[in-house]
Amino acid sequence: MDLFAPLKRSLAEQQYTIPTPIQAKAIPPAVAGQDILGCAQTGTGKTAAFALPILDFLGHERPGTEPNRPIALVLAPTRELAIQISQSFRIYGKHMRFSQALVYGGVNQRQQVNAVRRGVDVLIATPGRLLDLMEQKHIDLRNVQIFVLDEADRMLDMGFLPALKKIISELPKNRQSLFFSATLPKKTVELSKRLLFNPVSVNISPKSLDVEQINQTIKIVERGHKFPSLCELLKLDSVKRTIVFTRTKRAANQIARKLEKVGVRAAAIHGNKTQNARQKALEDFRRMQVSVLVATDVASRGIDIQGVTHVINFDMPVDPEVYIHRIGRTGRAGADGVAISFCSPEERVELRAIERLMGKQLAIEQPSKRVAPAANDSRSHSRPSQTPGKRRRKRGSNQTGNRSVKPRQQKQSLSTA
Repeated sequence: MDLFAPLKRSLAEQQYTIPTPIQAKAIPPAVAGQDILGCAQTGTGKTAAFALPILDFLGHERPGTEPNRPIALVLAPTRELAIQISQSFRIYGKHMRFSQALVYGGVNQRQQVNAVRRGVDVLIATPGRLLDLMEQKHIDLRNVQIFVLDEADRMLDMGFLPALKKIISELPKNRQSLFFSATLPKKTVELSKRLLFNPVSVNISPKSLDVEQINQTIKIVERGHKFPSLCELLKLDSVKRTIVFTRTKRAANQIARKLEKVGVRAAAIHGNKTQNARQKALEDFRRMQVSVLVATDVASRGIDIQGVTHVINFDMPVDPEVYIHRIGRTGRAGADGVAISFCSPEERVELRAIERLMGKQLAIEQPSKRVAPAANDSRSHSRPSQTPGKRRRKRGSNQTGNRSVKPRQQKQSLSTA
């Protein structure tokens, strides 16, 4: 693909030469101006799959900006993910002249309002704060030409559907929309139909994800023995930078405090933490000022840090899809990784659901003498899991009729990503 020259220069500097599956399938039609329905997990390169087409459009078309009216809008479910997306735009667009702004809650809105007022090419936002600023007349979406909805299923899980509907209703009909989701349950499919027009479907399912580089082990551990088992693991020389996942915010805080008491540098990150506290925890973890980050699932999709050697599931996730998200924090960018899950006898139902999703049995480490094995654990007799619009025209459509924007010329196949 003949991307805008400054983009190719940035990609070469980052040694990005081979596209991931989602990038190879999504970028060419996105650059051609088509809508995209992408289904892929985090850690598969989705950010580049929408950031590069946006930057390519800005580089070639050079649309002018107006105060309070962004050209491209990217919605993300969490502040952490929004910040990660902004950093990716900065890396890919380092040799381009473009402007971007971040809009998210938990901080004073003054700087965000001032940034948008100056005029921006790319606005990266969380739904709640964006809607607040729209209602205050600080943001006007009538100039949006490219709209990206990232982690759509997570947004619906977090209750953002009413806000999303209001935001989408303010977008111009003549736009391009890129829709990405880790899963496609009924509500997510309905939202995609409301948002997209004749989209190119790209499905990189969890079962097709390359997780072979992640060494996955299940340890059968009684609930009361999990923390001592965690401490033993963290003593290993191979354990350098670790993310520990828990189900609850309270557990995350407790584990982080207990680790500090036994001499392990740790920090907790979850939805109840202030934005400054969450960013400090991530930055300390990135700089290895703390070696263990204890996180809940709400925060998991915003953690994109290279060099995570181990992911430890202190609690088995109720939703098997979450397991894929969690272990995807390690083994990133082709590196090897280790995922260890503490499974109490009461959590075997969750284990079976994960194995069914992945289509294989995971390696189980037999319990030590102090941990009684669960009764009736026949791997051949698994119990079932108990886990429970109007179409719009778009920018650059290649359809006949009703076009107000000339489609861009189809370009060559992807050579870098």
